[in-house]
Amino acid sequence: MADHKEQNKKSIRFFNDREVRAVWDEKQNCWWFSATDIVRAINNEPDYTKAGNCWRWLKKKLKQEDIELVSATHGFKFEAPDGKLRVADVLNSEGVVLLAKNYPNNRANEFLDWFTYSNNTIDGQSKKKAYQLFESGILQTAEPGSIKCLQQLHAYLFGGLYDFAGQIRTKNISKGGFTFANCMHFPETLQTIERMPETTFDEMMDKYVEMKIRANEYHVNSFTNGRVQPNLCNVAHLFMEGNGRSTRIWLDLMLKRSLKRCVDWSQINKNEYLNAMHESLSDSTHIKALVEPALTTKIDDREMFMKGIDYSYSY
Repeated sequence: MADHKEQNKKSIRFFNDREVRAVWDEKQNCWWFSATDIVRAINNEPDYTKAGNCWRWLKKKLKQEDIELVSATHGFKFEAPDGKLRVADVLNSEGVVLLAKNYPNNRANEFLDWFTYSNNTIDGQSKKKAYQLFESGILQTAEPGSIKCLQQLHAYLFGGLYDFAGQIRTKNISKGGFTFANCMHFPETLQTIERMPETTFDEMMDKYVEMKIRANEYHVNSFTNGRVQPNLCNVAHLFMEGNGRSTRIWLDLMLKRSLKRCVDWSQINKNEYLNAMHESLSDSTHIKALVEPALTTKIDDREMFMKGIDYSYSY
């Protein structure tokens, strides 16, 4: 098959932190999922080689039982453990469901529920909107770094899903015993953040951290070596839900305008990112060191945008 297949639109979803990769088939108008990824996700198997061996055994076993999976090897390539792109067995949605239903044990039940219904959740619907954002025109017309831009992004991603889409929260909220920043400070705080410079990488990351993390107030009881430190209760959480997803796109728009760069989110480990953002409550050094090497010049590349959504949308 032609090598151009590897240039097709790609998707990465995560089941229990195991990636499930897929490529889009323009000719047949469907997604093809990596069979090895499916097995690896169901078995929660960290080793790609073991998952590949298991898939080959399963394929042979099911064929002997006259269970014919809707599968193909169309020349689609996925990155192997050695970093090279290699042709791999793939399954369409019907094939994935058939495999899960005929799996040798009940480990596939949870995966099947996730695969069948996840795209109908609010997160799934919002992710579809995020894909559509690339062609929406908003990325070209919004004013990067502005509060209005952030609200426009949030309104697009969650419009029709939340009645507060695009609206800065006007009530105080907490989650899991964690209290977010008091909304009474938002008018002054947001004006201050909006006026922050965004010419250099450091300036843009500082602005991103301020918007994502700090509410420009400090807890009087939190002292370290005589210095007042930001407290977790001062995390801004500007919207009721969906803050991280819209704010990361907001950051990319600033980087695109001023530096002709955007973030290749596939290069940033989820846990490292979350830890670095937590550290940013007092020191943004780590998050800057994590993001800067992941910058790319592919600012108008559709696949880069889609890949960014796939990798970063869940955190």
